Amino acid sequence: MSLSYNDILQLFKFHSGWKLLRADSAPLIISFLNKAFIEPNLRSISRSNLISKLEDTLYELRQSENEECYPRSASAYLEDWAHDSKGWLRKFYPDDSDEPHFDLTPATEKVIGWLESLSGRAFIGTESRLMTIFEILRQMVLGAETDVATRIEALEAEKNQIDKQIEAIKNGEVPVLDQTALRERFMQFSTMSNDLRSDFRAVEENFRKLDLQVREKIASWEGRKGDLLEEIFGERDVITDSDQGRSFQAFWDFLMSPSSQEEFSELLQKVFAMDCISSSKPDNRLRRIHFDWLEAGEKTQRTVANLSEQLRRYLDNQAYLENKRIMSILDSISQGALRVKHNMPRNSTFMNLDKLSPDIHLIMERPLFKPNAEIDLSGVILEAEEAEFDSGALFNQIYVDRAELEANIRRELQTVSQVTLCALTEKYPLRKGLAELVCYISIASATHLSVFDEECEESIRWEDSDGRFRRATLPRIIFNRS
Repeated sequence: MSLSYNDILQLFKFHSGWKLLRADSAPLIISFLNKAFIEPNLRSISRSNLISKLEDTLYELRQSENEECYPRSASAYLEDWAHDSKGWLRKFYPDDSDEPHFDLTPATEKVIGWLESLSGRAFIGTESRLMTIFEILRQMVLGAETDVATRIEALEAEKNQIDKQIEAIKNGEVPVLDQTALRERFMQFSTMSNDLRSDFRAVEENFRKLDLQVREKIASWEGRKGDLLEEIFGERDVITDSDQGRSFQAFWDFLMSPSSQEEFSELLQKVFAMDCISSSKPDNRLRRIHFDWLEAGEKTQRTVANLSEQLRRYLDNQAYLENKRIMSILDSISQGALRVKHNMPRNSTFMNLDKLSPDIHLIMERPLFKPNAEIDLSGVILEAEEAEFDSGALFNQIYVDRAELEANIRRELQTVSQVTLCALTEKYPLRKGLAELVCYISIASATHLSVFDEECEESIRWEDSDGRFRRATLPRIIFNRS
């Protein structure tokens, strides 16, 4: 990026992030948005909920500072922060709600992340980052190498290195990372994971801008339908074929792989079980960081799906208008025929039709009749054996404590306003398998505070009594506090 005087001046005047840093109420805005969105890791918050949170914050500030500070109402502040001239919040209407919601903009999230980086860190690891840099350079050089001999030589060297390590381990020489190296790598993992999560907002914003451009073009388009579709698909290909688009698709394909998800979950579980990591009190949100990635990726994919929806509606409207025009022509023919019903024109032309070309369907083109295949249904009634059997097995089923599951939900909603069933089962793993999952669904269906989001699906995973991992895919279930 160029850092010339003019470029910096443009950023200083127009960039939302710089405007936020220059705002008089920047401490209030940044601290509140960090507390509302970043710390609980929420992608969007309803207007009423966010107003309630901001009113609490303003009340505390007026009590601690003075009554005159921040005199405006919470709703006025939110509307101001979401205005196009500021761009610190994005105000939008979800598909399943009539209430506006708010989300952070990428510029605001970058400002918060940059301010966090200003605070001094007690431990700055350099060795793991240097190793990462070396590994990236090796991948680039080896991946771009086209000479077969060189590639084989590099792989042979790597193979020899692995063989030496295996031989050393067999001889009892097991190299183990010390606690400093483990903590350093965990910090690097934490930083990269959070950066990746925040990058989704930027990717989603790019696709959302394209969606907005498509809507504007469709609303004002007066040319041929094919020209519009060609232009829209061309712009969409530019996004999907860009480095950002292809990188996101590769990331999404890898993340959606069941084997990748299982491996990632197992690695996370093992890392958090290490004494040096657990004793450092790591951020518990990292335990489910891959689910946050999935949620953020789904929102991005949903934005892409909106593009297709816009095109489909446009084509439907065009087909409706064409059908309407045809019906209008047919009605005009009928009205003309009625007008000359008793006074048939003899020497004048009754009606002109442009390019009359009727479709002719020959009778032999029709397929032959095929009778439906008869289904042989047996009417034999099976009789039960008269031998005695132990009916106790029918009643010896798994007992699921419904009150315990309800307590889990209440306990989780004490800290957050809503929680998904998937997140709940991550924190409280299913011990009774499918029966426990069905009980959660029964609890959700019995209260109006729960929401079944049919447009989104979530996979819930558990381990059965035989040690095998099971997975159920179902619509997203959200438990709400109020």
